[in-house]
Amino acid sequence: MHSGAKHALPDFPWDSLAPYAARAREHADGIVDLSVGSPVDATPAVVRDALVAATDAHAYPQTMGTPALRTAIVDWYARRRGVMGLVPDAVLPTIGSKELVGLLPLLLGLGPGDTVVYPRTAYPTYAVGSVLARTTGLATDDPAEWPASTRLVWLNSPGNPTGAVLGVPALRAAVARARELGAVLVNDECYAELGWRPEAWGATAGAGSGAQELVAEESVAAERVPSILDPRVTDGDRTGLLSVYSLSKQSNLAGYRAAFLAGDEAIVRQVLEVRKHAGLIPPAPVQAAMVAALGDEAHVAEQRERYRARRAVLAPALEGAGFRIDHSEAGLYLWGTRGEPALATIALLAEHGILAAPGTFYEGDASQHVRLALTATDERIAAAAARLALFSKA
Repeated sequence: MHSGAKHALPDFPWDSLAPYAARAREHADGIVDLSVGSPVDATPAVVRDALVAATDAHAYPQTMGTPALRTAIVDWYARRRGVMGLVPDAVLPTIGSKELVGLLPLLLGLGPGDTVVYPRTAYPTYAVGSVLARTTGLATDDPAEWPASTRLVWLNSPGNPTGAVLGVPALRAAVARARELGAVLVNDECYAELGWRPEAWGATAGAGSGAQELVAEESVAAERVPSILDPRVTDGDRTGLLSVYSLSKQSNLAGYRAAFLAGDEAIVRQVLEVRKHAGLIPPAPVQAAMVAALGDEAHVAEQRERYRARRAVLAPALEGAGFRIDHSEAGLYLWGTRGEPALATIALLAEHGILAAPGTFYEGDASQHVRLALTATDERIAAAAARLALFSKA
């Protein structure tokens, strides 16, 4: 994808992990699979109960989402992301976020001659969406490199796989350049509730009254990852801007396919019209479950603490085994390197019964990084840490 090939879909990358998975399964205590970010913890009861109560779904659901769901999304952005003033017509539920990422260039009417920009180290589906629409894909992190043909720019903050977060200045620079080009700018923000090191994106910088005001906020707000719709980024103008969010991570709803977008009302309306024609409609029971998930913060706090505790076990174990952890200030992953080709590290981990994702999936064949997910049980994370203690530190 990063080589410039425009119109050929790549092989599905995880299929190539099969031999490493087979080797890891040979471990006497079984495999520790840290290769995918698929939640392992239970879906909260408040969400499951809402789904059950909505199973009499005899009528077609609304593509735009029920009024209750759209209101819940608007309220969530105000409460959790600091984005005030959204209206229900500026938000839209989607069938998970991956389908939106893969289809957005088509939904926006892009095609040959247009350029879609995405991060240099990135989730592969941004590039897949460019291929499906037969646009030119460009992997770059520098707004100065965005060409005049750019019509869609993907940001991913917090990022997958790196866990890097773009602070307010970086987001403002991206907005300014996108507006120069007349491009739609979208930030995939699905890990935003999982911020671990707010100092890395400037959330705790400064002194005096500003810092005191920050301390006065609740601890979670102090860790808030900035949204592309944050007023400090937009100066109150959301023209050309979209935020994409998923409930898979914060609420263990990966199997529900529950996500949404928000931002420029005109773009949301355009996307809605195409989705209505294509039948891209979240099921009615899922919409009801989303309302419950968005309205309950207790389960999100509990899940965040589970991941924080797993991170506190796995990160020092990796460092003790000779890994350097880069970025990883937010999200579900640790982005580590031993200074060797990624697949050599994958093979070494597999010898110890641990399966990870190689950085080659995200940044090309020269990668020396691996991505390890926190989405394993406490027992499996502890097993991984014990196995990493056996690594040579040479």
